[in-house]
Amino acid sequence: MRKASEVGGRPLSLSNLEKDLYPSYGFTKAEILEYYRRISPFILPHLKGRALTLKRYPNGVGEGFFFEKHCPSHRPSWVATAELPRHDGGEMTVCLVNDLPTLIWVGNLASIELHIPLARADSPQTPDCLVFDLDPGDQAGILECARVALILRDLLLPLRLEGFVKTSGQKGIHLYVPLNRKEATFADTKQFSKTVAEALQRNYPDLITAKMAKAERIKKVFINWSQNDASKTMVSVYSLRAREKPFVSSPISWGELEDLAGQGDPEKLFILPSAVLSRAEKGGDLFREVLVKKQRLPYS
Repeated sequence: MRKASEVGGRPLSLSNLEKDLYPSYGFTKAEILEYYRRISPFILPHLKGRALTLKRYPNGVGEGFFFEKHCPSHRPSWVATAELPRHDGGEMTVCLVNDLPTLIWVGNLASIELHIPLARADSPQTPDCLVFDLDPGDQAGILECARVALILRDLLLPLRLEGFVKTSGQKGIHLYVPLNRKEATFADTKQFSKTVAEALQRNYPDLITAKMAKAERIKKVFINWSQNDASKTMVSVYSLRAREKPFVSSPISWGELEDLAGQGDPEKLFILPSAVLSRAEKGGDLFREVLVKKQRLPYS
């Protein structure tokens, strides 16, 4: 069933609103679109100007999905796009989610998750930030990731680098270090993050690994430094995740992370849309500094 609608002055035909895309929990497409509508003042600044990779779940999170890097040819004429070079030559047309109508259009395609690069489409080789993607191996979890994030915070502060954390919406933690300067390259951010990861591996060998092999990750947290690459994407802050429940990649304060890690209850680090909306609408965007704070890597 389709429903003719208007969002932000743009005509939209919304389909299958009653379809339960989180069947084990109960969260329909209509509820997904309502979440993205309400969170739009907070998520749109983080999406704006960045090539979106759609991760589409047409039959819900328990079924198959597919990635779509090319902006669909059936897009409305008002959807903003950019042309990015492809590795094999030529260019690729990508979607830019710059406004609420585009965000709702993307959601209507059952793109539950929103993935974006660390650089803007008009400067695809210039990262705005570096990221430490903390990924727990077997027999480790989000509490171990929280501990590693706190270690990283304390390591970065003497280097005059402030980081900001968000849950991945799955089992990990993402620590972003804003740069917002034009001189940094992905080679710089990748080398810096790898150097830090290897140093922490030496100092915390029972907790941290910088090695990608899964056999090296058992009971440890892998600091995935390789995400600092022009070809890689990260799930956007405030994006839903395709889990059994509609968990959100949610920003959290350092104080809150300390408290939750101290409580030892991993479930409290899996945050649902209602809590994310309440926090954002009351307290604003905890990730706003990632967009504007200017910092320099220590060697530059």
